[in-house]
Amino acid sequence: MISSKVKVSAVKYANTYPFIHGLNKTGFDRKIILTTDHPAECARKLAEGSVDVGLIPVAALPQVKDYRIITDYCLGAYGKVRTVLLLSNCPFPDIQRIHLDYRSLSSVNLARILARNFWKKEFMWNNTSEGFDFINIGDTEAVVLIGDQCFEFENRFIYKTDLAEEWFRFTGLPFAFACWTANRDLDQGFLDEFNLALKYGVEHIPEVVERFGSTGVIKGAGLSEYLTKNMNFDLNDDKRKAIDLFLELMAK
Repeated sequence: MISSKVKVSAVKYANTYPFIHGLNKTGFDRKIILTTDHPAECARKLAEGSVDVGLIPVAALPQVKDYRIITDYCLGAYGKVRTVLLLSNCPFPDIQRIHLDYRSLSSVNLARILARNFWKKEFMWNNTSEGFDFINIGDTEAVVLIGDQCFEFENRFIYKTDLAEEWFRFTGLPFAFACWTANRDLDQGFLDEFNLALKYGVEHIPEVVERFGSTGVIKGAGLSEYLTKNMNFDLNDDKRKAIDLFLELMAK
């Protein structure tokens, strides 16, 4: 028998803990088939139709036919986000080649957009794949790294540039890295309940930290600070404006 439950792919990083907690605490996770993936994989699954809903990179929106942004929540930041970094062992002006995290779509496109429109600098770009060694890079090379591994690896590099902070300096806008997106029409009752489940998690960060604060790379007070001071989850008008601008610049 084929399940009629809605299939949902969520990002498997710490920035998604509030959403996962909300889905669990409200029991909404029992009404869906939930998997967690890295952002590019969320996008691939939604675009090919193997899931109905994905927390997908905004850069992937054009890949999803007739996409619908379905909730009031996203993964976003006003300025420094700490988990989308350009890392190098040489000063920024000396960087010649940038290796792009294969797990990312929005952040690697953000780096290209900033290079062209804000930094006014040309680089050699290298798309990576699974197994790439992000630590042992050349003297004039840098990596765009996303997710929890930024906390793990940032101290292995001398220089770091926060790409969300750079976007804010460039545009005066927050950045929305990923938003909840569907590839088909869904029942309004389902959407309302989904939104309320996400809202629960976002509004109960201390519970989220208590639950996840000893499990991953980002722990305890560090996780609390990250979720409250770096991440911003509301998909407000500023972030929608930022998404439109980002997609416009990406198309160019």
